[in-house]
Amino acid sequence: MRKYIFAGLLVWLPLAVTIGVLTWAVGLMDGVFKSILSVTQAVLPSEANLFLERFVHIPGLGVAVLVLMLLLTGMFVTNMVGQWWLKQWDNILSHIPIVKSIYSSVKQVSDTLFSSNGNAFREAVLVEYPRAGCWTIAFVTGKPAGEVAQALPGEHLSLYVPTTPNPTSGFFLMAPRADVKPLQMSVDEALKYIISMGVVAPPAGAAPRPVEADPNRMG
Repeated sequence: MRKYIFAGLLVWLPLAVTIGVLTWAVGLMDGVFKSILSVTQAVLPSEANLFLERFVHIPGLGVAVLVLMLLLTGMFVTNMVGQWWLKQWDNILSHIPIVKSIYSSVKQVSDTLFSSNGNAFREAVLVEYPRAGCWTIAFVTGKPAGEVAQALPGEHLSLYVPTTPNPTSGFFLMAPRADVKPLQMSVDEALKYIISMGVVAPPAGAAPRPVEADPNRMG
């Protein structure tokens, strides 16, 4: 009986977790959409508020609206006019006390992670951590720069070591390039390996490639 129960659990658990995550994401987006509507209703006349009130309780509408808003924003900022407006917006926020610290930090991180021409989190490697003889998977995020690079002898790589089973938290390391072993597996395969605690092993790849990092990237 226990064997059958575990077999059924293996079938339904991934589906239940997937539905739970999607439900949470839709609820979050709907909450953001309702907050935007609330702010909008505060400055609109009562007739317009009655019209907007009809859309508040439509499930999933927030997801569609936010995706459409992201799509339109992306289309706008990828042309010359949008780039100019984006620079003006960045300049305004970069001169507001307190706001500039938060905005600049988040923008640097997001540009590093989501830039189409960046190298962050696009290469999986092996590194000895937390002590010699113990190995873990890490992701190359660039190379140390500035004062940090000057204080380190030789060539180093900036690495992010994720935790298991939650890879969104982890540790930032700067390791000598010679101590880092490149892997042929993709970042997606490495994440599956980490999240599954080594249960879902990626297939054996070709010969390891050399570790590469953009020399102009900030670590």
